[in-house]
Amino acid sequence: MTANASPTIVISGTGLWTPPEAITNEELVASYNAYAERFNNEYGAEIAAGKVEEKPLSSVRFIEKSSGIKSRHVYTRDGILDIDRMRPRFPERREDELGNQAEIGVFAARQAMASAGKTASDIDMVVVAAAYTQRPYPAIAIEIQKELGIEGFGFDMLVACSAATFGLHRAYDSLAAGSARCVLAVNPELVTPQVNFRDRDSHFIFGDVATAVIMERAETCTSPGSFAVLSTKALTQFSSNIRSNFGHLSYAADCEPFGRDKLFHQSGRLVFEEVSPVAARHISDHLANLGLTPQDVKRFWLHQANINMNRMVIKELLGDDVAPEKIPSVLEQYGNTASAGSIIAFHLYHNDLIAGDIGMICSFGAGYSVGSLVLRKR
Repeated sequence: MTANASPTIVISGTGLWTPPEAITNEELVASYNAYAERFNNEYGAEIAAGKVEEKPLSSVRFIEKSSGIKSRHVYTRDGILDIDRMRPRFPERREDELGNQAEIGVFAARQAMASAGKTASDIDMVVVAAAYTQRPYPAIAIEIQKELGIEGFGFDMLVACSAATFGLHRAYDSLAAGSARCVLAVNPELVTPQVNFRDRDSHFIFGDVATAVIMERAETCTSPGSFAVLSTKALTQFSSNIRSNFGHLSYAADCEPFGRDKLFHQSGRLVFEEVSPVAARHISDHLANLGLTPQDVKRFWLHQANINMNRMVIKELLGDDVAPEKIPSVLEQYGNTASAGSIIAFHLYHNDLIAGDIGMICSFGAGYSVGSLVLRKR
């Protein structure tokens, strides 16, 4: 952990790219249920004999009650609702074309740079932190770096739903150490290709988005609405309760590279019961290290996975009577956007804070992993 270290490091700008297309719960449910009913009819005899598991039906009420999600933005609708396909269709791009993930990252990055008043010549480090990258190498960060005309270095890192906060930790450390003077951290969360739209318990969870953050030393900051980073804290604890097994070893294992176990899957109830108290304790301990309490925090920008999980975390920290504006949610419109969720919340809900106000960005998810930053409005 780093605390009140000199030099002062600040977040000076953010960016958000939202895909123009979206899919509602009603559309997803109609598609999934049509698939499930066809499957159950085709395998009726096997289901009756106990050889095949019946597909349960989904409902809008089930989705909204269990997650708080009403819709989600998607890079493309094409193919997702087609019950003969049930996955997005991305035409493959040539190797000399800008990749899909770099493209959306650049959209968000340009917004963040404009917000911070920075040009490519001001930035010397690019971090892409996301739940997935579309290829192992060359790094998406280096592709974004080239597209924006940034000199310096870049790299990718994967920490599932805590990738964005962990990426900001690396930015902070590099700035504090003097190995970078201004960092662009990008979260191009292109998640829908890893969704099993044939699974009732997860077909509704994820959407696509890209966020970006500019972090720099205070002496170079010209942005009028910056936030000083008071401290960072991270925690990991191994668990297989949230898992995605897609990878190059499938080629050597002679198994189906796109099988159900290779896509996103989780033990939802266990995740809810195990991660919530870990996140609440992490937040409380992080604040205590700075002589603060949860009551001192003006706004919590929490990971946007599940509204019930966030409510449980906040209840443990602050009790039942908490104003909604203290813990803004973007789940209704965006769904779970992996690591980008807490950054979306920060991007959309920070302009009303005044100098001296304390805020906290916190992510939690697969790993298990928890990452947080305590901020103070300048």
